[in-house]
Amino acid sequence: MFARVAALSGWRADAAMVAAGLLSALALPPFYVSPVLLLGIPALLLAIGATASFRSAFRRGWWFGFGLNLLGLYWITEAILFEADRFWWLVPLAVPALSAVMGVFIGLAAGVARRARPGWPMACALAGAWTLTDLVRQFILSGFPWNPMGSVWEMPNGAGDAMIQPAAAIGIHGLTLATLIVAAAPTLRWRGRGLALALLLLWAGGGIVRIGGDRQAAGPVRVVVVQGNIAQGQKWDRSLVNAIFDRYLALTADGLRQVGTAPAVIVWPETASPFQLETDANARQAIAEVTGSAVGLVGSVRFGQDGRPRNSLFALTTGGTISRIFDKGHLVPFGEYQPSWAQIGIQLVPGGGFAPGPGPQTLTVPGIPPVAPLICYEAIFSGQVVDAANRPAWMVNVTNDAWFGNSSGPRQHLAAARMRAVEEGLPLIRAANTGISAIFDAYGHEIARLGMGQTGMLVEALPPALSPTLYSRLGLWAPGLLALASLVAGWIGSRFPRGQPSDSALLLALSNFWKNPDDISGSP
Repeated sequence: MFARVAALSGWRADAAMVAAGLLSALALPPFYVSPVLLLGIPALLLAIGATASFRSAFRRGWWFGFGLNLLGLYWITEAILFEADRFWWLVPLAVPALSAVMGVFIGLAAGVARRARPGWPMACALAGAWTLTDLVRQFILSGFPWNPMGSVWEMPNGAGDAMIQPAAAIGIHGLTLATLIVAAAPTLRWRGRGLALALLLLWAGGGIVRIGGDRQAAGPVRVVVVQGNIAQGQKWDRSLVNAIFDRYLALTADGLRQVGTAPAVIVWPETASPFQLETDANARQAIAEVTGSAVGLVGSVRFGQDGRPRNSLFALTTGGTISRIFDKGHLVPFGEYQPSWAQIGIQLVPGGGFAPGPGPQTLTVPGIPPVAPLICYEAIFSGQVVDAANRPAWMVNVTNDAWFGNSSGPRQHLAAARMRAVEEGLPLIRAANTGISAIFDAYGHEIARLGMGQTGMLVEALPPALSPTLYSRLGLWAPGLLALASLVAGWIGSRFPRGQPSDSALLLALSNFWKNPDDISGSP
């Protein structure tokens, strides 16, 4: 089968790459059919190896990335359908257009990988270049690091718990690097396949050891996560605001009855309060009458002195006092604001949209351990979720995924949030309007969840934090340097012929590489 793929050309090769990308998307959340990568990635590598130029290799990679993202991001259409009367013309265009843009990054990785010879050098080069382009897309044009390939291991079970543990050292991008190298095994000789299998076994074994160690007991603080399950079509209906508010109050009261006399923190989702808590003292007082001495972390909209709205999380203490306010810093382009680089003559976001907050912060609130808020989209940015100079004891992710219905979107978002817990070594509490709400410990193990479309609350002890992880100290430098090393290894490995080189040949190759790094295609 792989030989046939390598022999294709023109539109047939393009179609094969789209099919390989679509197939590979089945490995992503919520499907987790990870073995399909043993077909999709080798097909891409062999297609790259059969090309004669950077341009041709880019084309193969672009079509693969287009197929991968077409299925991986289909759920975005759900959000457009909520305002189909205004944006009906975007329904058939939005996902293909975004997939085309996302495909550029994989196309670039494929073009770079073509300079390495087929076999393990090309596998290392593709994995390194792909990971580096993933790092770039975390920052370019507002950033959209959705569905990194490392997320294919986030199965909601013990196997998933074990396989995501290396993220504590190398982050989600490091997992992407390792995943692509392992997936390339069918293109390698037996020795290379053995090494790939050894890497996978070491990976799993290390994860099992890490999660099997001694664990600290949970502290005294209890967390009450409230999931109001308000449909997006009802959320801003002014005739329903009192009913919505009363539902959240009633669920909070039920949760606090389960807590008893223990100290507690209540978490409501993003924009859960239909009232503006900064200016509405009556709404704050109503919350205080239910919460008593418990701390409330409540999502609400507020307006700044410039008249623009902020997507905010309010920390309310006894009597409804506003202790701290956190404003969302990483806004969703075209959803919460229209980027300056996308002024296309059409006002997609009325009034300029939301104003951004300052970025990662640690809120110190009396009665609870220091907490790092993440509002919705902010949870997908690996290495950019915590104030490193003021490390919190836990993270809270409030979100409203009702826009995306019962699709892959909320489940992929949940997987991203879970990975932040492992990377930072901090428990993460997630409150979602219509689900999925969940509580993860600092190993990314799911302690409790409320599924899609459920109304209720979660009541659990706040899990303890771990010591700072290697990734929390090094951040994106860790996977970035590993990816660069993998890319360079692939280029250097292309300088000597197939087979195991002698030590002297390897030293000669290294010497020649540094003298003339552009010459990476020949033999030493």
